Amino acid sequence: MSRYTGPAWKKSRRLGVSLSGTGKELARRPYAPGQHGPNSRGKKSEYGLQLAEKQKLRFSYGLNERQFRNLFVRASKIKEGKHGVNFMILLERRLDNVVYRLGLASTRRQARQLVNHGHVTVDGKRVDIPSYEVEVGQVVGIREKSKDMVTVKDAVESAVGRPAFISFDDEKLEGSLTRLPEREEMNPEIDESLVVEFYNQVM
Repeated sequence: MSRYTGPAWKKSRRLGVSLSGTGKELARRPYAPGQHGPNSRGKKSEYGLQLAEKQKLRFSYGLNERQFRNLFVRASKIKEGKHGVNFMILLERRLDNVVYRLGLASTRRQARQLVNHGHVTVDGKRVDIPSYEVEVGQVVGIREKSKDMVTVKDAVESAVGRPAFISFDDEKLEGSLTRLPEREEMNPEIDESLVVEFYNQVM
């Protein structure tokens, strides 16, 4: 299954969660799109709830199904901690997500584009793989030639705040993971236990 590249706002309204992280999609019309949108949120089955939660998490980070499932399997092999929390930590460590968390991009989709186009460095070396797993202490920044990009400047200026597990240097336009995130510092709208239950049934 390929990565979703359609209208993000419609998908946000369908899932009932802001995929951009801004909340603008649901501010005016917090219901599914379409003629029957306002009345379409009927009672879901247990499987339906699990599937919806999995989709919310997958679309939030912009992964295709294969990438998402593979990362879930990797998380299952981590001996310490809870499976669902470890899974979310692995998602947070993706390079495109770290670029987004640093405030170098306004959305994860924009962050992925920056990485794909070779504008991002890790420890001074260019990395163009969005799924690259960032280690604690590694320095993520913008290439010298790309620091004057309007999208990067706008994103940094509009950044309201950054998570406590992130450090950032406004002058150098670089930062790092100071530690792994705690559960309460990650997406509060997600019930990761439902995602675990979903894959335990289908795998």
